[in-house]
Amino acid sequence: MNETVEVTDNPAAGRYEITVGGRLAGFAEYHHRADRLVFTHTEIGGEFEGQGLGSRLIRGALDGARAAGASVVPICPFVARYIEHHPEYGDLVAKAASAAPVHPAEPAEPGN
Repeated sequence: MNETVEVTDNPAAGRYEITVGGRLAGFAEYHHRADRLVFTHTEIGGEFEGQGLGSRLIRGALDGARAAGASVVPICPFVARYIEHHPEYGDLVAKAASAAPVHPAEPAEPGN
């Protein structure tokens, strides 16, 4: 692949995008929640599959999250697998919410 490959954040669309020679090749969608990026879906266009672009995209997205000081929630299976196979990104995964006590809902009145 001799064409220029770029990964950029497109916050208006809620996704990181990867382009090849200026053409959109794929994206990793996210929701921004406070200081977290919740990655929900990754997609690479059919003509671009098998070229390692998915990995380049996720690496760029995770590097972007790190630079912004954000943690990540990898709901997307591709992102989760990437982090599993690249433990250098494990520190970006958001820790579970604090163990604050949970108050159960009031019991329903009989007949409601």
